[in-house]
Amino acid sequence: MSHKKKIQAALLAALLLALAAPSTQAQDAKKIVVAAPGIPPIYASVILYVAEKEGFFKKYGANVEIRPFDTGTAASRAVLTGDIEVALAPTSLVINQISNANANVVTFYGFPSPDWVLASTDPTKTSCKDLAGQPVGVDAIGAARSIALRIMLSGGCPDVKIEDMQQVPLSSNTAPAMVAGRLSLGVLHLDDLAVLAVQGKKTNLVLEMKKTNPTSHYLIAVARQDKLAESRDSYVRFLAGMIEAARFMQDPKNADRVADAAAPTGHSKEINKAALKQFLDIGFWAANDDGLEKKKLDAMIAVSVKTGGIQPGKEPVKYERLVDQSVWKDADALTKKK
Repeated sequence: MSHKKKIQAALLAALLLALAAPSTQAQDAKKIVVAAPGIPPIYASVILYVAEKEGFFKKYGANVEIRPFDTGTAASRAVLTGDIEVALAPTSLVINQISNANANVVTFYGFPSPDWVLASTDPTKTSCKDLAGQPVGVDAIGAARSIALRIMLSGGCPDVKIEDMQQVPLSSNTAPAMVAGRLSLGVLHLDDLAVLAVQGKKTNLVLEMKKTNPTSHYLIAVARQDKLAESRDSYVRFLAGMIEAARFMQDPKNADRVADAAAPTGHSKEINKAALKQFLDIGFWAANDDGLEKKKLDAMIAVSVKTGGIQPGKEPVKYERLVDQSVWKDADALTKKK
């Protein structure tokens, strides 16, 4: 082999090694098991599946396994016990866990725009006065939809308490239950409304979180404080993949690929694509900041005090204890390097 060809071969080998580096890093990195809430996973989880399918986790050397959990509440408990590394958990739940029991968790990324609605397929049940004594579909008692119902009632129907309604636990299957006629009231996401519409079910929106509680916050990614400190680089790489996925989802040219990646939700591609636009319109996935605005989280802490989520005599968690903003800053910097 000539000297010139040897140099070319060496350069090619170096290039191939560089291209393989992210996957090598991913194999060596601490495994991050992240919970996708709901079986099937709720639409919020699409960001995880996009990051996985488009190779963004591998790009940043993150070793990630997505594991569906029945609810975000169950996932949050699994983080506390050390069974998994990250959960997408209801913001109010984590606020209550830290405030009431000093739970060893912290958040580093948020989903700032709740899409919760209380919907009815029965035209005779469309106002606050129609709710008492009625069954209503939630994920699980005390879980995300249940918490959302409590908050919406406090802001939109103050004379109706959650205890006045019959909560029916259905994981993420409230919309299918309403399609089947098993019940007429349910706490739903935007993609759930799309499911009902495709099936020809007319819905009335009894309550909407964006109207009853305009400063509310939906979901946060949480990790155990000690695990985050021990393997911080792995969490930063994981979040870098999430950030790139969020930005990828913003581009309308990628809508078909996002809809394909969203297949684990159980929706058709048509519904996933329609839901994507609705979620993007409300700024559902934070792409240019950590999604943990202090004003919103302080408002959620105040709501938890008002609704009894934070027990009497307990000190409400402070923003600085709830949030670790440094993970986002380092992850964002990593995406800019790439």
